[in-house]
Amino acid sequence: MAGTPDRPKAPETYTYEATATNACAAAAYDDAERLTREELRALQLERLRATLRHAYDQVPFHRASFDKAGVRPEDCRTLADLAHFPFTCKDDLRAGYPFGMFAVPESAVRRIHASSGTTGRPTVVGYTEHDLSVWADVVARSLRAAGARPGHKVHVAYGYGLFTGGLGAHYGAERLGCTVIPASGGMTARQVQLIHDFRPEIIMVTPSYMLTLLDEFERQGIDPRTTSLQVGVFGAEPWTEEMRREIEERMDIHAVDIYGLSEVMGPGVAQECVETKDGLHVWEDHFFPEVVDPVTGAVLPDGAEGELVFTSLTKEAMPVVRYRTRDLTRLLPGTARPAFRRMAKVTGRCDDMIILRGVNLFPAQIEEIVLRTPGIAPHFQLRLTREARLDELTVRAEARPDATAEQRTAAVDRIARAVKDGIGVTVAVEIVAPETLERSVGKIKRIVDLRDA
Repeated sequence: MAGTPDRPKAPETYTYEATATNACAAAAYDDAERLTREELRALQLERLRATLRHAYDQVPFHRASFDKAGVRPEDCRTLADLAHFPFTCKDDLRAGYPFGMFAVPESAVRRIHASSGTTGRPTVVGYTEHDLSVWADVVARSLRAAGARPGHKVHVAYGYGLFTGGLGAHYGAERLGCTVIPASGGMTARQVQLIHDFRPEIIMVTPSYMLTLLDEFERQGIDPRTTSLQVGVFGAEPWTEEMRREIEERMDIHAVDIYGLSEVMGPGVAQECVETKDGLHVWEDHFFPEVVDPVTGAVLPDGAEGELVFTSLTKEAMPVVRYRTRDLTRLLPGTARPAFRRMAKVTGRCDDMIILRGVNLFPAQIEEIVLRTPGIAPHFQLRLTREARLDELTVRAEARPDATAEQRTAAVDRIARAVKDGIGVTVAVEIVAPETLERSVGKIKRIVDLRDA
């Protein structure tokens, strides 16, 4: 079964002739992954000091921010000194729209990505030629940690365009020496046909869209366990261990997590290793992680849960200093890659926490309940409304295509009761038809707040 990491699903039949470029790249990745913890910390401090100086000298926002906090780049003498420097948040990036956060001339920028901007101005990120090369390197390293090898075919079903997922995965897979199938998102039936006909070993996609593909395989009468796929590299949204188990059991593949965000680089900031599946190793030679108290901003010790903060160590076009991701996680010692600390699976986001009648609730808690409910797909949405000055929450969940009317009816009571018993609040539940909830780049918007409507 998929839980045995050293057994490929099917014999590897590819052949691959290494080029000088790929051979050098592979050697560089191996050297970085073999660093001792002490060697890594020395490299981090050197790169951190250079990044702080670059940001201060070239970005007016960082210069003003450092000056207001009373710190200068030379004040960073140890890694712990970074805690004295100010945070950067998404609103700061939006205020610098479009290119105010760039640290190089526009003529040196080779690519621009941006967020969707659905909640305001988009956040814009730029990359120099060096940045793009580093990005390809860390995604290639991530894919190798996930189990991909040169010569494998990689089906990329992340969206292409301003979203960083598709192109980030694409160039990283090519850097590793893989063959890329740039399927992008959407056209679910055609995705299934391409997987069936082209026989890729690796798929990169959001976990929720992977479940949509699984449903489509079964709708077409194809047993998902018979496909060529060996590994799924899933990112761009939080997902639970229950979802991992469902994907692995239904498809007979290894399901591993990849983490990244556009503001820091894109996919490839951290990766779960297929041999352990115990959290994501952060590529700390390029991205320095901290976990802080979401309220006070104080740095927390490793092992404590809080908000993940990143400082880039090698970015030229748009260095970020103590960027608050809003993601909740913990930092843990490295295992499969001992030099690099791991981040636990993201349990939610600071800004996704719902306080409903005095009770704290996260979407991941609802997901666990939905995944345990017969006849219900793991696609759900939380809709907040206000009735007579009281907040109300409705859980809208999609039925599976083969769900019976009895299962749909029973699911309403089962989900409502599980939320009441496990979380302590009363919610309404609505079961909707498959593929009813609106999706964007393969993801469903988890929270819809209609209280001010």
